[in-house]
Amino acid sequence: MAAVALGVSERTVWRWLAVAAEGDEAAAAAPADRGRVGVRFTITPEVRGLLALWKGNVRAVHRELTVRAARQSPPGAAPSLTTLHRAIRRDLSPGERAGLVGGERAARKHDVFLARPRGWRNQVWESDHVQAPVLVDVEGTARRPWITWFTDCATNAITGVVVTPVHPSRESVLAALRSAVLREDPYGPFGGLPETVRVDRGKDFLSRTVTAAFDLLDVTVEDLPAYTPHLKGTVEGLNRAVEGMFLAALPGYARQPRPGKRPSRPKDEMLLGFEDFTARLLAWTRWWNTEHRPAPLRGRTPLEAWQDDPTPLQDVSAADLWTFTLEDAGTRTLTTRGVRFRKRDYVGAWMTGQAGIHVRIRFMPHHDHCIEVYHAATGRYLGPADLADQATEEQVRAVRRVRAARTRRLKKDLEASQRERYAAATQPEAPQRLGALTAVQAEAELAQASDTDLSDLAMPDLIPPAAPPAGWRTPASLAALTTPGRPAPVLPGRDSTPAPDGLGGRAARLTTDEDGDAS
Repeated sequence: MAAVALGVSERTVWRWLAVAAEGDEAAAAAPADRGRVGVRFTITPEVRGLLALWKGNVRAVHRELTVRAARQSPPGAAPSLTTLHRAIRRDLSPGERAGLVGGERAARKHDVFLARPRGWRNQVWESDHVQAPVLVDVEGTARRPWITWFTDCATNAITGVVVTPVHPSRESVLAALRSAVLREDPYGPFGGLPETVRVDRGKDFLSRTVTAAFDLLDVTVEDLPAYTPHLKGTVEGLNRAVEGMFLAALPGYARQPRPGKRPSRPKDEMLLGFEDFTARLLAWTRWWNTEHRPAPLRGRTPLEAWQDDPTPLQDVSAADLWTFTLEDAGTRTLTTRGVRFRKRDYVGAWMTGQAGIHVRIRFMPHHDHCIEVYHAATGRYLGPADLADQATEEQVRAVRRVRAARTRRLKKDLEASQRERYAAATQPEAPQRLGALTAVQAEAELAQASDTDLSDLAMPDLIPPAAPPAGWRTPASLAALTTPGRPAPVLPGRDSTPAPDGLGGRAARLTTDEDGDAS
């Protein structure tokens, strides 16, 4: 009852009684001081540095403080482990304690962020890539696809979404932008041109092609600082919601708790195909836009919030949008073989009778099977051009298999060449490298590397050759590359006398035939 009345623990009351029984009058008069002399232990910069060094391990910091106190002269008193814990909880905020253990990202979870006021539809969009934690069957290989989408910050509507089997590129951003802007079937009713788009520092969003498309559409791109997900909270919240509300229930979910010690996938697990996964994701996107009621919308769906907003929309035709979101490859001349692009010929039925005109090429990044051709002077769209002599699917698959095997072989050889082995040490000593070479092997490898370097630096056109004999039929283009001033070798004809003997007493005899070629 005394402990409850005084607001302390029972152990504290017993400690006060023990101190008073020892006859300490000062401790009996002020039991809360516990008879100690000095100030309360606090977290100093030294202790804070030790906490950072030991990544928040309080017991390791306590051992370090104990060792340092014992080394003092005279030996000092180190705080107890309980006192150290109490001081850390009192002097350090939860964010500081989390940051010492997990870094800045862990400390950010304890920060307080302001909420942006909700504006009007198409005022601000946010875009991001997110890798789905779901394994999908992509041509016989289990992969985790990537999702790229645009979301409207005022209505929480998903305006555009695309899925790629592998890591996305600028082509994924352009495709998602087209699906977000167009309001025709099957994309509408969300869409139109936004005023601003917030993106992170991803190279895909800041590529030359994507920024040029935004400039043509008169859309402002707000490039956010790195590692600041709280500055684009709408799309980050969508990334978390899609996993908890949709992806976690799909077969092949990568973060599914597994029985046993190893988090391996069952061998008989059936994975969704890429087409099936994309169809399910698009169906969930429609559910999100038309049926889901996010808390910030106060009981409304994104579609209802979109329709209740009277802000006028600015539309772009599908043809103009397609042109604006293509990468410009410059001008070419249309020849009788078609259009030459990246050392390959592209042809189209509309090219008949058009050879000789100057055209401008636009193409979708990584879609090298087809390009779009425009008139260079007027900008008028002429038509598509397909790759001539395109390989079949069987040939493409065979080439990919050969490339994959070569890549694995080269990677294995490179790892083997860079692998270094050292002898195991049982006592402090310098590291001993293993692997011996003979002197002949070392000289041969160094000579091979030296010869390769010299061949790369060779300049065969630095000293032009001597002029050929007058009797040779040499083209004018080759004769212009020779040195006229150097004496040409005198070559005997059929009826002439042999040339003087060269070194060693052997005659250096050359003859020419009717065509002027040495024989």
